[in-house]
Amino acid sequence: MVRKLILALAVFLPALVYQQLQPPPPKICGSPGGPPVTGTRTQLKDGRHLAYLESGVPKDQAKYKIIFVHGFDSCRYDALPISPELAQELGIYQLSFDRPGYAESDPNPASTEKSIALDVEELADNLQLGPKFYLMGFSMGGEIMWSCLKHISHRLAGVAILGPVGNYWWSGLPSNVSWHAWNQQLPQDKWAVWVSHHLPWLTYWWNSQKLFPASSVIAYNPALLSEEDKLIMPKFAFRTYMPQIRQQGECSCLHRDMTVGFGKWSWSPLELEDPFAGGEGKVHLWHGAEDLIVPVSLSRYLSEKLPWVVYHELPKSGHMFPLADGMADTIVKSLLLGDQPPQA
Repeated sequence: MVRKLILALAVFLPALVYQQLQPPPPKICGSPGGPPVTGTRTQLKDGRHLAYLESGVPKDQAKYKIIFVHGFDSCRYDALPISPELAQELGIYQLSFDRPGYAESDPNPASTEKSIALDVEELADNLQLGPKFYLMGFSMGGEIMWSCLKHISHRLAGVAILGPVGNYWWSGLPSNVSWHAWNQQLPQDKWAVWVSHHLPWLTYWWNSQKLFPASSVIAYNPALLSEEDKLIMPKFAFRTYMPQIRQQGECSCLHRDMTVGFGKWSWSPLELEDPFAGGEGKVHLWHGAEDLIVPVSLSRYLSEKLPWVVYHELPKSGHMFPLADGMADTIVKSLLLGDQPPQA
């Protein structure tokens, strides 16, 4: 009897543990039982759909065409808030899209740091943006800018990298630099990021269990907000479309972001060469010195080692600086016209 019980437990317990570790299947938009498709979408070569949003002047009248890549727990509606006046004055067309698994874009279970760059290129081709376009990315979308510079630099006219997430395991980062940045995080975020890198198969369970605190970013912990961010956050935290962002399942968007962004890359941004050596464009890197969500120290180091990057550090700003009044226009004018922002 005891032997049979031990045998039963040996079979049952691993099966139970395996079941607990497996995320639920995504609720694909437009599929039976899934959320409805309400936005405009384009189909990629592999059959996946990307939902997108166009703003600014009409595409066929635009002098400047910009693709914006949103950050963590966001979607196409979180495009850079360029003023209508500036868009009309300069002739700016902005294209934002839901990254795979977010809102109404199909998940990509095989996503990598390279695949999102290729998605951006295919999106530009589907919407006929022409041979070159400008690119901007914020937070996790900022990290994606490095991948685009690596894989599709020939398509880019200029790039703005805004408060980018960094990977603490990028090759070439000195241990003192990565450790300094690492230790700026809250303890639960250190664990969440560590799991995403070393045990990606555990990421879903880690961020859904209730035994101890998981990612404070996912939980919107106010301890992550700088003084300036506390004033700006209401613009971001109370978005009417927030339920749509995670509607296909957190594993397909948030957790996938973490396992790719903090995963094991085969290359490092420190290995990149100037994509605009001929002077036909610029890479601008912006970061708030008071950023409590994404440590500024990695951006500082990258800008020191990559002299072709134009670095803008905002001494009183936190992570949400692109939403500060007038900041979007400042960023865009710097990218398109080379205007220097006013000194703080």
